[in-house]
Amino acid sequence: MPRPAPADASLIDSRTAAWRLLVTVLLVTLGNSAMYVVSVVLPAVQAEFGIGRGSASLPYTFMMVCLGLGGLWTGLWADRWGIARVLWMGSAAVGAGYVLAALSGNVWMFGLAHGLLGLLGGAATFAPLMADTGLWWNRRRGIAMAVCASGNYIAGTLWPPLAQWGISHYGWRPTYIALGLFCGAGMALLAFLMRQPPPALALPAAGSPAAPRATPWPPSRPFGLAPAQAQWLLCLAGVACCVAMSMPQVHIVAYCTDLGFGAARGAEMLSLMLFSGIISRLVSGWICDHIGGIRTLLLGSALQGVALLLFLPVNGLVPLYVVSALFGLFQGGIVPSYAIIVREHFPAREAGARTGAVIMATLIGMALGGWMSGWVFDMTGSYRAAFLNGIGWNLLNLSIAGWLFWRTHGPTGRWMAG
Repeated sequence: MPRPAPADASLIDSRTAAWRLLVTVLLVTLGNSAMYVVSVVLPAVQAEFGIGRGSASLPYTFMMVCLGLGGLWTGLWADRWGIARVLWMGSAAVGAGYVLAALSGNVWMFGLAHGLLGLLGGAATFAPLMADTGLWWNRRRGIAMAVCASGNYIAGTLWPPLAQWGISHYGWRPTYIALGLFCGAGMALLAFLMRQPPPALALPAAGSPAAPRATPWPPSRPFGLAPAQAQWLLCLAGVACCVAMSMPQVHIVAYCTDLGFGAARGAEMLSLMLFSGIISRLVSGWICDHIGGIRTLLLGSALQGVALLLFLPVNGLVPLYVVSALFGLFQGGIVPSYAIIVREHFPAREAGARTGAVIMATLIGMALGGWMSGWVFDMTGSYRAAFLNGIGWNLLNLSIAGWLFWRTHGPTGRWMAG
């Protein structure tokens, strides 16, 4: 069946684009639910399968790695077949992944099911929808991308308390089946509203709000480096920031359980953390439009480090709620800033592939950090060492962001600009 013709360019920045953005947020909320539900179910799975904290964290790690890899494939398929077909495939994978996880008899089958949830389920509602959103907006593109990315944190706000309630009343297996049926069916229905291809790419005029910010380096030399060098540095920064970011996100429920507050309080803290992340992403989108991506990354990395430090002296219930909210407010804008950095410093024709590679690196960082924090806990018997490990990785991210900022705005950058 031939694909419909691209939408008329007059629909860019229109009410149609706004309605499509709303549908996109709902799709991201449904498709990324497993990313946060698996943290809630971690204590129950660990107890039922009789495994250590590190082994219980492996399904999350496997899912995030598959999510990163799947983003490369689903983005290519969306370009070839259209976003709606990819979303229908993703809806089937989400439903099947949850059900297979509910029927698993060991942690390895549980992990494979989460791999499916990431590879074809969550991946269908991550990079492809970010790319689709960018084609429907010129003015306020930073805010639109931030709204799209916020669907991920809406999922983190909505699903953990609902999943914890289901686990408490019915058990984790029936809860997983219910989530699979609801999220899979919801994605399939919403995909019908995404059948219209986006308008043909319209590049913004120089000096317009959507145009890349001026830099002292030509696009062929991002940050004055070879493109491959700049790409690898951004990918390393993405891994480092998300190893640090994943520690509280993946382990806050287990941490609260260890402190004696119970899994329900931990699920509430995770929900609060990610609700704060929604605010952070929206504000950071506005900040990116005004100060650029590299400054936004530098600011977010510094604040994330402060929040991780605040976890170290805190072990009371109310202070943990406060620090969880601060962590969400401080780190929510980090990942979207990479897409803006690529748009500002690399050729526009390479933006899609390079953004996908950096986003994959951030997901690998989340995967590595989720497992590593559990492994450090198993080795030391304490989450204090896991928080210190996260702080070390955050310092690596801050160092890379600071050096790239200096390359662009320090004496070398000013000399080139002059």
